[in-house]
Amino acid sequence: MLKSPELPDCIYKAQPVLISPARPTPNHRLYLSNLDDQKFLRFSIKYLYLFTKFLHTAALRSSLARALVEFYPLAGRLRRRVGGDDRKLEVECNGEGAVFVEAEMDLRCEEFVEFVGKPNRALMRKLLYRVEGADFLDIPPLIIQVTNLRDGGTILCTAISHCICDGIGSSQFLHAWAHIHQSSSSPNLPIQPFHSRHVLEPRRPPQVTSSHPGFTKNTPPANEPAAGPNVFNFLQSQPLVTSSVTFSPSQILHLKRQCYPSLKCTTFEALASHTWRSWVRSLGLKPSFQVKLLFSMNIRDKVRPEMPQGYYGNGFVLACAEAKVKDLVSANVRHGVKSVQHAKSVISDDYVRSVIDLLDDENVVTDLSSSLVISQWSRLGLEDLDFGGGKALHMGPLYSDIYCLFVPVAGEPDAVRVLVSMPRSVVEKFEFYMADFDGVVENGDAKNQCEVDSLKMVSV
Repeated sequence: MLKSPELPDCIYKAQPVLISPARPTPNHRLYLSNLDDQKFLRFSIKYLYLFTKFLHTAALRSSLARALVEFYPLAGRLRRRVGGDDRKLEVECNGEGAVFVEAEMDLRCEEFVEFVGKPNRALMRKLLYRVEGADFLDIPPLIIQVTNLRDGGTILCTAISHCICDGIGSSQFLHAWAHIHQSSSSPNLPIQPFHSRHVLEPRRPPQVTSSHPGFTKNTPPANEPAAGPNVFNFLQSQPLVTSSVTFSPSQILHLKRQCYPSLKCTTFEALASHTWRSWVRSLGLKPSFQVKLLFSMNIRDKVRPEMPQGYYGNGFVLACAEAKVKDLVSANVRHGVKSVQHAKSVISDDYVRSVIDLLDDENVVTDLSSSLVISQWSRLGLEDLDFGGGKALHMGPLYSDIYCLFVPVAGEPDAVRVLVSMPRSVVEKFEFYMADFDGVVENGDAKNQCEVDSLKMVSV
């Protein structure tokens, strides 16, 4: 057991190096689709892996260089478009290289496991080298830190630009790297990356043919009244801690049984509904307030023609479920499940094309004001990554931000860990509701339930 709640500092053996592709790669500017280019996605996806075996950094650097031959845009740099619309981003594929840094930490694997139950941003950020930059564009699309532990274990952290890859695409890249790492030659990848994003170009002229409640205008009309408290701004103004709740297969089945036999649902639908409901109950929102649940929907088999196999760009849209607080809290998961299922049912080729066209308007942004956003990592195969010494003892985010993550549990393929950043003042309440599988607020008590728990959020 650790004597101190602090992580030891990383000791860097050398300065970071740039790993360029092992062979010359195409030199051009890669078009990014409107789905890639959303302001909502201008950050890096930060994965953390804990391996019990030592990973040889020289071999990792060599295999990474070979992997970047195939995924060469990750060795380039994000830039504003040259000529025309300079608000748009594109990738300058110049082979400049990914950032790679090696470190050591005076810690054992079992000691590190104590920290990962509730990731602490201030502590965990030690495990990924910070590249300083005045702007998001100054940050290389791929940053990797390998930290060797005292007992021979290895922590592998990666930061992958969300503008270039979505969850499926980043998993594809990591598995390709691991596949190449275990081969002394240059093997054919099981899935070749498909680089072009033109399959998701907007129509000319744009045709917004659907309603999109998950988006809003940056500049709403001056005479438009506030719909209610801005939950996002409230949360951002509070000290946040990460709630981590793991659901076993039996607990997930218990949630799903609340819908049977009249309503069948998936694990995601049941768990998303339960998490959304618990989030709303813990925040104490007024019964009449309309809340949203935004969650990613893979569109690779939705658009026509179908996106090519190996497409690793952002191939998802955010589906939007809506409900009044009183409807969510006065029943079990059924109401939320129905809302989630309806949100999924409207995703079609025309809906996706309408989203892409909508995003041509620079004033359109994702509506976070009253929304819980869920990103599902538990069906991407991330936990299966193996560089030759076995799968990771732990896989998850480097730290959890304000969005909710459904994360795989190493060694338990049907379990799901739910991570949500919450104000410290309500995290205990949220975890109580997450554990309350059968809790149903009677209709007459719904208003009291919300008001008793009220955090007195201020409308903005």
